[in-house]
Amino acid sequence: MTAEEIEAIVGGFHGDAFRILGPHAIRNKAAHEQWEVRAFLPQAESAEVRSEDRRIPMAKKHHDGLFAAVLEGEPGRYSLRARLSDGREIEFEDPYRFGAQLSDSDLRLHTEGTLYEGYRTFGAHVTCVEGVPGVRFAVWAPNAINVTVVGEFNDWDTRRHPMRLRSGGVWEIFLPGLGEGAAYKYHVRSRFVGHQQLKADPYEFYSEAPPKTASIVWDTAKYPWNDAAWLESRARTDWLKAPMSIYEVHAESWLRGPQGQPLTYREMAVKLVAYVKQMGYTHIELLPIMEHPFSGSWGYQVLGYFAPTARFGNPDDFKHLVDTCHQAGIGVIVDWVPAHFPKDAHGLAFFDGTALYEHADWRKGEHHDWGTLIFNYGRNEVRSFLISNALFWLKEYHIDGLRVDAVASMLYLDYSRKPGEWIPNQSGGNENLEAIDFLRRFNELAHKIPGVFTLAEESTAFPGVSKPVYLNGLGFTFKWNMGWMHDMLAYFREDPVNRKHHHNHITFGLLYAFHENFVLPISHDEVVHGKGSLLNKMPGDEWRQFANARAFLAYMWAHPGKKLLFMGQEIGQREEWNYHVGVRWELLEFDFHRKLQTLVRELNRLYRANPALHQVDFHHSGFEWVDFHDADHSVIAFLRRAEDPNDFLLFCCNFTPVVRQGYDFGVPEEGAYEEVLNTDSECFGGSNITSGGVILSRPVPKHQRPQSIRVTLPPLAVVAYRKR
Repeated sequence: MTAEEIEAIVGGFHGDAFRILGPHAIRNKAAHEQWEVRAFLPQAESAEVRSEDRRIPMAKKHHDGLFAAVLEGEPGRYSLRARLSDGREIEFEDPYRFGAQLSDSDLRLHTEGTLYEGYRTFGAHVTCVEGVPGVRFAVWAPNAINVTVVGEFNDWDTRRHPMRLRSGGVWEIFLPGLGEGAAYKYHVRSRFVGHQQLKADPYEFYSEAPPKTASIVWDTAKYPWNDAAWLESRARTDWLKAPMSIYEVHAESWLRGPQGQPLTYREMAVKLVAYVKQMGYTHIELLPIMEHPFSGSWGYQVLGYFAPTARFGNPDDFKHLVDTCHQAGIGVIVDWVPAHFPKDAHGLAFFDGTALYEHADWRKGEHHDWGTLIFNYGRNEVRSFLISNALFWLKEYHIDGLRVDAVASMLYLDYSRKPGEWIPNQSGGNENLEAIDFLRRFNELAHKIPGVFTLAEESTAFPGVSKPVYLNGLGFTFKWNMGWMHDMLAYFREDPVNRKHHHNHITFGLLYAFHENFVLPISHDEVVHGKGSLLNKMPGDEWRQFANARAFLAYMWAHPGKKLLFMGQEIGQREEWNYHVGVRWELLEFDFHRKLQTLVRELNRLYRANPALHQVDFHHSGFEWVDFHDADHSVIAFLRRAEDPNDFLLFCCNFTPVVRQGYDFGVPEEGAYEEVLNTDSECFGGSNITSGGVILSRPVPKHQRPQSIRVTLPPLAVVAYRKR
C-alpha cells in the first residue's frame, strides 16, 4: 500500500479497493509467506482479526480508520471485531475476503445485449457464499471511478464499501450478514468533472415508499404461488379467439378507505378481485404498478422498473394480488413504459456522470412534451435492461400481458418534434430503427412464455403492429384501436338530430377492423384533462345521456375486437377521473347509475357466453353488415358469427331517441328469433320498449336475404337477437 492508495481508500475514491482491502499474501525478508488483512473501519478505535484459533490485533495505519494485521499462513475464514468510538463492539465477516461473484459469461452477455434475465445477475440478491449468508450487489456504471454501497448497515458512509470492478463496467460486492429489508443506495463517483450522486438501484426489487427513495433488499423467490391451474389453462388458450373484457384500473384511486387512503395490495385482493369477478370481466389492467416518484404521473414516469410500488405494500403483497386474481379466473395486464423515464436525480438519468441509459443528444434523448428522457435503444446494455424487465414481470410475477405505453413515440424520430429537432435514421427516414428492432425482439421473447400476450398503445397507421415478426410486423398480440375510439366518441357527442350527417363515423371503422388485432379502448386518457367522463360526453337530458351511454357500450361489446373500459365508466360517473380521489361509488344509490352497472355486467355475461362475439374478432367472416345505409334514421344492423357460421347474433341499433315501429331486417335463416339483449329494458334504466320475447321470421326478402323479421326499435338503444 502506498500513501496515495491509503488516502484514496479513506477518501472514498479508490477504483480497485479489493486490491487493497481484505487478505493479501506478502513475503518477509526470509522469503517466508505471510498474509496481511486490511480493513477500513472509520468508526473504530481498535480492531482485531478473529478465526477459530486466533485473535490478532490490527494496527491503525491511518487516523481515519485503516487497520491492518499480519498473519502467519493463509487466514482462511475469519471475522473482524471492532470497538467503536461510542463503546459498542461489533463482529462481522470481512466482505473483502470473498472472490468475484458474477460469471464471466453473464458479463459477456450483458455487454452483447443478450442477457435477457439480467435481474438474476444485477440488483441486490439474498444469497449464501461459502456458507455465509448475505447480499450480493451488482450495478452497471462503466464511467465511474468507483461505486460504493451505502445504507444503514454502514451509517450511509459513502467510503465504507467500495465495490469490485468487473468487465463491461459492472461493479459487484457481497456483503455478509446483510438480509432482506435493508435499505441501500449506490454512491456513484464519475470519472468526469467530479460528478457524484447517490443512486437507487436500477434493478431494485423493492423501494421505500415515496417521497423516500432508497432501494430495499428483497428476496423475490420466496412467495408460495397457488396459480398453477391458471397458468396451465392460460398456456392452452388462444387469446385471439377467447373473450377478453378488460377493466382498466388505477390502483391508487379505485377505492379509498375511510380516511381517504388507497387500498393495500391485500385489500385489493379481496375487494377489487371480488368486484371484477362479479362484473364478469376477464382481465384487470393496472396502470403502471412499478415504483414512480410522482403520483401525478399515474405511474407512467417509472424509476423502479423492477419494483412494484411500495405505496400499497411489499412485493409479496403484490404477488398475492396477482395470485388471487388467477385463482378467481381473472387475468392480469400491467402497463409497461419502455419509452421514457423521469429526470429525478436518484434515478437512471445521468447515472454514472454520462448519458448511460438515455441518448446524449437531446434530439433523440429527450421528450419535451413530458419532461422525460428517452432510452438509448441502440445500446446493448440498455436493451438487456428493458427486455429483462419485461420478462421479469412475466416470469417472476406471473403477469399475463404487458400493455406497452406510447409506442408511437418510440417508432418515430420526429414524434412531436419540429423540423431541426430530430435526426433522420441512416436511410434518411423518420423511423426509429433501433426502437423497432428492440420492440420486435421484446415481442419474440415475451411470446415464448406460454399464454402470454402483448398490447400496443399505438395511434398511427404504422403497418403490422400486431403481425408476427417473421411477417415483418412488430410482433404485438393486440393493438389499441384509437381510430375507432375517436370516431365513436365524436359520433356520440353529436346531438341525435345531427347524427345522420356523421353516419360514416360508426361504419368507417369496419373498413380497417381486420387489418390488426384490435382492442377497443375507452381508457383513462379519454376521461381526464377536460375531455369529460363517458357519461358527460353524451348529449341531452339525464335520460338521454344514460340511454346514449347504454347504446354506446352495447355497440362496443358487439363490435369486432376485444374490450377495455376504464374504472368508473361502468357506473356512469359524471366527474372526470381524479387520481386524488376514488371512484364515486355512492352513485350506485341512484337507479340510473346502478342500472348502467347492471347493463355492463350483462354485456360481459352475453359476451363470454356467445362465441359469435369473440371467436372471430380479426377476420371478416366474423362480421357481416345487414344494413348500414339508413343514415337518415341513424339505424344500422349487422351479424356477428362464430367459427361455426350457423352460430350468429343479429344486432339492431337505433341511435336516435325516436321509437321506430315496423322496422324490417333481413335474416340469414328461417326460424324464431329471441331477443337476448335490449338496452332499453327497464332493468337497465330504459323505457322498456320491446318487440316481444320471440319473433318469427317471414319469407319476405330483405337486405339480400330470403327471410326477414319485423321489429320495434327502442329509442337510443341496441337490441340483439339469437335464432332459437
